[in-house]
Amino acid sequence: MGIRGLTRKTAPVTSRSQRDTRLRLVTGQPIAAVRRATAARRSRPPRPPEGTPAPAELAALARSVLADAVRLARWADGEGRGGGRTSPLRPEPNGILPAAELRRAAEALGLTDHRVRVAWNHARLVGLVELRDAVARSGWRLRAWDRDDTAVLRGWVALFDAWSLCRTAPSGSDPSLVAEVVEAVPQLLSLLHLSSGTAPVPVLLDLLRQRVAELRTERHEPPADGGADPLPALLEWTWDALVSVGALRPRTDGEDMALTALGNWAVWVKLEQICVAAQSPAGHIEQSAEDLLRACAQYSPGPARVEYRAWLAARPVAQAVSELLDAARGDDALLRGLAFEALRTVGAPAEAAVRGVVDEPQLRPYALLWLAEQQGGEPEEQMAQLTREEATWLWVDTAAAVADHGEAHLLVGHLETAVQESLPALLDEVRGTGHPRTVQVLIALAAAHPDPALAKAVRRAAFAVHHGAE
Repeated sequence: MGIRGLTRKTAPVTSRSQRDTRLRLVTGQPIAAVRRATAARRSRPPRPPEGTPAPAELAALARSVLADAVRLARWADGEGRGGGRTSPLRPEPNGILPAAELRRAAEALGLTDHRVRVAWNHARLVGLVELRDAVARSGWRLRAWDRDDTAVLRGWVALFDAWSLCRTAPSGSDPSLVAEVVEAVPQLLSLLHLSSGTAPVPVLLDLLRQRVAELRTERHEPPADGGADPLPALLEWTWDALVSVGALRPRTDGEDMALTALGNWAVWVKLEQICVAAQSPAGHIEQSAEDLLRACAQYSPGPARVEYRAWLAARPVAQAVSELLDAARGDDALLRGLAFEALRTVGAPAEAAVRGVVDEPQLRPYALLWLAEQQGGEPEEQMAQLTREEATWLWVDTAAAVADHGEAHLLVGHLETAVQESLPALLDEVRGTGHPRTVQVLIALAAAHPDPALAKAVRRAAFAVHHGAE
């Protein structure tokens, strides 16, 4: 039931009918409540280049690229394992398939051992399978695979971003040089895209040499040693890996490098993300995580996600996740919610770091909801991860964000999202959360609420918290 009056004998404080409002603090609600109080800047998404297939066609292409990975993920989850076997699949500690399981999968699916290895690697990178407690389980993306084109395309883009993990670099390669080549590849792909999807190999090799030299100069490193030039072999490794993920078309000797429709679309998306961020008021790519989040508070969710992606693309994932979590530890509750919203854009690569903050009381409710969402749970299932005390703490934290950044009527409306059935129960539990903003939230709520009796009770609770009274 909704928040009732001051005692069980008084009438309801609103004209709303009594109803069940338990645990309505769904993952996106705290942010949505604050966003409604800001001047959202809405913009139409840019149109892709002429000739780009429709999203449904692109998703069909991605499904084709990842067909083996999907079949293997379903087999690993128990579908078609055969022999009445029901035991879970346990990969090696490094995530690879044990030799016995690899052979069993190859026989069951009619694939070579090599194709099984590639498919398993792709399935893990895309999120079709997830390793939890040393057991391979189906990821949420596998469950959405046949019905959600957006999930398919995002999964393929995750594979595209991880292309360098899909092929082993040439034996004996300098790890530093390999890292520089990986860093230079986006510029090569941009050239391909801007050249109608194709470019001669010598042109790309010259550009690779220039970009590697620039990177070494920027880092005050000496130029590469003389002797045999390793870059041609590394360029071939790069394109082999990009062919394997479906971003480039296979070629024979002497042919130009060429993007596939999927590759062309993916490069366009990333260029648009960078352009949108560069055109924003302050250019968020170079800003700190805190400045990025403050700017994105003014945007509706779609444009905000574009900003997050552009910002994330400009720095290593581990560094970006660390910066977002540091911003979430600050005093501003709005930034806390927005930081985890940005971490949804990161997805599975952020999971280990988010699990690492579960024991921090300030971040625990957000982290638990984030992890539950990653596992594909429904909103009610996600909220079930929180104890009543944690849900109440989150209610106070969200109220602090609304009080700091929203309007009075939103704070009054936020009262209806409380877990507790009555105002006295809510106030009793709010007083016990230990949230540092409890007093300020209660005072702001008392000042905003139109019901004098309710406002008086809230002010009394704020006084009690401030003075430590029982």
